[in-house]
Amino acid sequence: MDWVPIVFGTFKVVALLTAMFFAIKWHYDQGEKKGREAVLRASAKITALFVVALVGVGLIAYTISSMLGLNLSY
Repeated sequence: MDWVPIVFGTFKVVALLTAMFFAIKWHYDQGEKKGREAVLRASAKITALFVVALVGVGLIAYTISSMLGLNLSY
């Protein structure tokens, strides 16, 4: 049983590194195909969407916490 975490951990690291390599390669190829401006515009849209989603989740968590009566003051 001592070898199980080593084997599974090694498999996980290899799988993640392989996936990262192909993800970076795909994005690099897309950047060359579409142009730098299009990639930057898409990155800005995704970043804005992430920030909006983060604020939304924060507001939902705050609302639910307040409804449950949790003390949220410093």
